[in-house]
Amino acid sequence: MGSKEEDRYLMLSGLQHFLFCKRQWALIHIEQQWEENALTVEGQHLHHKAHQALLREKRGNKLIVRGMPVRSHELQLTGVCDVVEFHLDPEGVELVGEEGRYKAYPIEYKRGRPKKGLEDVIQLVAQAICLEEMLACRIDKGYLYYEQIKHRVEVPITETLRETVQLMAKEMHHYFDKRYTPKVKTGPFCNNCSLKNICLPKLMNKRSVKSYIEGRLSE
Repeated sequence: MGSKEEDRYLMLSGLQHFLFCKRQWALIHIEQQWEENALTVEGQHLHHKAHQALLREKRGNKLIVRGMPVRSHELQLTGVCDVVEFHLDPEGVELVGEEGRYKAYPIEYKRGRPKKGLEDVIQLVAQAICLEEMLACRIDKGYLYYEQIKHRVEVPITETLRETVQLMAKEMHHYFDKRYTPKVKTGPFCNNCSLKNICLPKLMNKRSVKSYIEGRLSE
């Protein structure tokens, strides 16, 4: 059982939703609405393969942990890292049950190709911040593995990205505490959203859901 403070932690994965569309994030994480599409199903299958909860594998000077739960008291976020690689390094930290010192590198698995936006990067940076807080260490980089290109992309964990994550987490908590769902802002990204039928982006730009329902009832 978690403390009352931890009970109000938000899902770290929500950062990606929030950056993609604040309304989408609110519909999922505040209003608890969700619909599947081909993209979300493929993504879930890939994450299921990567997670295999807390599976530890030793490869030479490298320890690989899959499905590692993480959290940050500062950000009040919690989640699961697809993979965390611990590389033997004299400048690293000690790990329980392991000899020597290790540096940690979070690895997030994604379907498709690298995105133009920062959605994937922000999620990875948040994982790094959580690991730093839990392990009392400093993480300077992580990796995004894209299924379509079968390749890792190195992501530097910069101060600018850290500040972006901190500001986003603060804004997410502000909306969540007020149970506030932002209004519709349509764009090409709406076509790839699994919630477009719930969100009703084209309709709600013209009239409210309440007005629409009242109109249908009066027909």
